[in-house]
Amino acid sequence: MKNYIKLLFVFMFVPFALIAQEDDKKEEKVKEKLERSAFDSSTLIDTQTNTVLSKNSLEVYMAHRFGFIDGGRNDLAGFWAPSNIRIGLSFAPHERVTLGFATVKFDRLQDFNWKVAILRQTRSNKMPVSVSYYGNFVVDARNRENFKYTEDRFSFFNQLIIAKRFSPGFSMQIAPSVSHYNVVNNTMRNDMIAVSVGGRIKISSQTGLILDYTQPLTKFTKENPHPGISVGVEFSTSAHAFQIFATNYNGLVPQKNIMFNQNDYFKGDVLIGFNITRIYNF
Repeated sequence: MKNYIKLLFVFMFVPFALIAQEDDKKEEKVKEKLERSAFDSSTLIDTQTNTVLSKNSLEVYMAHRFGFIDGGRNDLAGFWAPSNIRIGLSFAPHERVTLGFATVKFDRLQDFNWKVAILRQTRSNKMPVSVSYYGNFVVDARNRENFKYTEDRFSFFNQLIIAKRFSPGFSMQIAPSVSHYNVVNNTMRNDMIAVSVGGRIKISSQTGLILDYTQPLTKFTKENPHPGISVGVEFSTSAHAFQIFATNYNGLVPQKNIMFNQNDYFKGDVLIGFNITRIYNF
């Protein structure tokens, strides 16, 4: 636990140190025009994007995951099955920093999260990519009998998001991450390293095909988690984004999906989900 706290401190300190270095070069920044964000939404299905809200903007976020398409019951392809829901708010006190909170139906998870823009892609390609840092602290708010100690409720997630807008119609990102649970089964490890890869291809000014893939890298003694695979469509405007997709993830915080996913996409463990975001500027 002590080592993880040190690692978390490093993850949180480095982005701000890099921002300070970039702010020291204000004259160069004035000359360089920033490229538009690689993605219109703050999420790419189940993975965060490099997108950080404009200063004093508020984002309302809702995510919904239905039951499995082939659930073996009369549940209309999962639409009548038990559904997981996440509702959240995010606010940008600074043009490079977004702070958020969300609540999740399954396991009553309370998600405190933050995102920091470290580097931003420029139109001249002098800075060829954007780099953002995303982290969260999640509290499992189920009844006390589920936990021996208060700390057993806690989990953490840290991720670097490296994104590039190759053209107005094509963007990609790669995002290595570390997930941590204070308590896990004895066949597991407390920490999981993973990498996510995703992209978007626009087929019109407001419509794009989206893909998100997450590969866990740390190995457990048994019951290793399956990769996360999601394919869908995004409809977006300047203040609104709607994504609908097929996925094998039914958790709505990243560390839960990455650490515990036992759904095999290629064996039919697929469900329909959607994300909605709406941004308000003040």
